[in-house]
Amino acid sequence: MPSLRRLQGRNNEGTLLLVLIGLCVIMSLLNPVFFSINTAFSIMRSTTVPLILALAVLLVIISGGIDVSFPVVAIASAYTSVTLMLNFDFDYGVPVVFLMSACIGAVLGLINGVVIARFRLPTLIVTLATQGIFFGAMLTYVGSRYHPDLPPSMSRLSTVNVVNVVTSNGKAYLHVLVLLAVVVALLVWGLLKWTMFGRSLYAIGGDYEGARRAGFRVVRTQVLTYVLVGVIASLAGVAHIVMSRSANPQDLVGGELDIIAAVVLGGASIFGGRGSVLGTVLGVLLIQVINNSLLLVGVPGAWLRAAVGILLIVGIGIQTVSARRKARRVHSVEDAATPAGKEA
Repeated sequence: MPSLRRLQGRNNEGTLLLVLIGLCVIMSLLNPVFFSINTAFSIMRSTTVPLILALAVLLVIISGGIDVSFPVVAIASAYTSVTLMLNFDFDYGVPVVFLMSACIGAVLGLINGVVIARFRLPTLIVTLATQGIFFGAMLTYVGSRYHPDLPPSMSRLSTVNVVNVVTSNGKAYLHVLVLLAVVVALLVWGLLKWTMFGRSLYAIGGDYEGARRAGFRVVRTQVLTYVLVGVIASLAGVAHIVMSRSANPQDLVGGELDIIAAVVLGGASIFGGRGSVLGTVLGVLLIQVINNSLLLVGVPGAWLRAAVGILLIVGIGIQTVSARRKARRVHSVEDAATPAGKEA
């Protein structure tokens, strides 16, 4: 039993990995095209932007909140940066684009953090409101025009691949920005595992009032969390524009369900205080593999959203049942210990 628990993982990462492997085996048997380098690279490319966004959402969920504004923050910060570069005809390289976008994302995240932390308002309601505010402000003051041509530095980056392989099914390639997702995942993992900030997130998500009484700077941590979420989301926005080779202000908006579902499936507790980078990576991969599998077997695209919704309900349902069972065990232990305590 201890060995099985270790294999299962603290946040059920082992179980999720087995499900992912089983799904890949089944799809390979149903459609041999699935088991190919082309499909593997395609899934990895499609995972890049969702994974970066999921890592941002992971921080919020661990802290006990829910953020639905991150897709708008991502596209608003990236689209604003590209529009400014095109309108004023300057291009100082891709690092400057990422830096500009990160600054805008940090400001938008700061707005979320201050409103939530200072006024103790529900995170879902606040981010739902700011989602509309940010999106409307972008369309009003930045523009709503589709940019088919990017600044030269971004156009050059959009064609850079780290791997190019010619196979019997055509050319398989892996875009260089896949490495950005890997770097962000490693940084978030280190942040959660080795820093006091990461411990503060788990503590606040597990028990807000208990964390405050224990000496954690709850307000500051929450504000910094949303600033960091804004920065990470902005990186995803730039990556999306580069990989799609165009800037559309309507992109990414409305895709928060897939991201939140992936994080919850990865073992992050919707009630806060639990979650891991490995589980999030596996959750995002599972969502992308399911979407790819349904397309390969000819399932209409409209059913993809239904599948993700079902997975989200299943993930939250499992967490709720587990929480209730844990609460019952705790109450049983307390009830069993009460008579003994009174006799003493």
